[in-house]
Amino acid sequence: MERTFIKDIGSKVSKEVLLKGWVHTIRDQGSIKFVLLRDITGICQLIFTQENKEVFDKASGLSLESVVEVVGVAQEMPQAPKGLEIKATSIVTLSEAAAELPIPVVEKGGGETEQPKRLDWRWIDLRKPEKALIFKVWTWMEHYIREYFINEGFFEIHSPKFMSTPSESGAELFEVKYFDKTAYLAQSPQFYKQMAMASGFEKVFEVGPVFRANPSFTSRHDTEFTGYDFEISFIESHYDVMEQEEKLLAYVLKKLEERFGQDIEHAYGRKLVAPKTPFPKVSMQEAKEILAGLGVISEKDGDLSPEEERRLSEHILKEKGSEFVFITECPVDVRPFYHMRVEGDPALTKSFDLLWNGIEITTGAQREHRHDVLVAQAEEKGIGLESIKHYLNFFKYGCPPHGGIGFGPTRMLMKIFDISNVRDVTYLYRGVKRLTP
Repeated sequence: MERTFIKDIGSKVSKEVLLKGWVHTIRDQGSIKFVLLRDITGICQLIFTQENKEVFDKASGLSLESVVEVVGVAQEMPQAPKGLEIKATSIVTLSEAAAELPIPVVEKGGGETEQPKRLDWRWIDLRKPEKALIFKVWTWMEHYIREYFINEGFFEIHSPKFMSTPSESGAELFEVKYFDKTAYLAQSPQFYKQMAMASGFEKVFEVGPVFRANPSFTSRHDTEFTGYDFEISFIESHYDVMEQEEKLLAYVLKKLEERFGQDIEHAYGRKLVAPKTPFPKVSMQEAKEILAGLGVISEKDGDLSPEEERRLSEHILKEKGSEFVFITECPVDVRPFYHMRVEGDPALTKSFDLLWNGIEITTGAQREHRHDVLVAQAEEKGIGLESIKHYLNFFKYGCPPHGGIGFGPTRMLMKIFDISNVRDVTYLYRGVKRLTP
């Protein structure tokens, strides 16, 4: 008999079906046993009665989270989930779960097991339907991102993750032994995206791993994550890059709202709404002035603290009705050497960050494509030219004006679901003190 997924049993009323999944809950009422069975598509109720004593006795020995296959007849039952239940005629245990689970799948009392313990047993934590939803959404989010880029004529590239030179600053690097040399795990595909511009690809994107030796223990940082990047040529300014990102996010979030909006709201209470474009834009200086007016103390002149990001986002949402805001024209001292400077004010860069509901999800900029200017800016930052000579070569033989962004799906998912910690939207989190499971 062909397996029926739980989401499809509505079309099989009065018919015999074969289901496979996990024992979610057990309710024993003496002569009747109710079992909720879970598969990746949903949950349904099984009923066991003493009419079939052999099957009833097998059900009596079930443990939570055992993997079973059940044959039964689908029937309407208003009190059951979605008004349907399966009257079981046979059950086979495919894999018996130990009687004592290390963490519960069905949490009691409205609370949740503390996060470190849940991460120790992550594969069991992920059995919860609301956790699986995160990765369903991630799958489609990435599909829609690729769909958007491909429809817009982008090439997808896959840049190397072993690098001879740091792709950003000298900090936050993982060094690895590479035969008789030292290599670095890539902090970003930045250099190779720009090489693609010099290659004449004009529009590229990449989905790939990013490594940061970041000693932070905050709720938004990790040491390995997936990065999404794009780079585009023949731009007039960084505003062209922002416009491209606005279109991308509006497209992707509209698709997610249509496919998963109800599920997200039901599981997390978050009403996902596709954003309207263009997004509000304020310069870093303007942002600091707004925050000062709100009584928020500035920790750094050229950057925003987490508290500043939250308060500024709240202000923009109240005043402009937007969950998004671009922070533009960031000072040169907090930006990489390859960011283009603002004409007439070399203390500022043609760069930006994008905040979504209180957290930075994107950094982007127009890059400096003129070889002589790029060399001067590298020297100004104290970067040895020998260490970046291969990068500098990209700009010696004709390279168009270009810019791009890098952003992370995990921070996107934090905002999609209104989840406060990156650990809960990462399949397997990696941080300073976590290398397992």
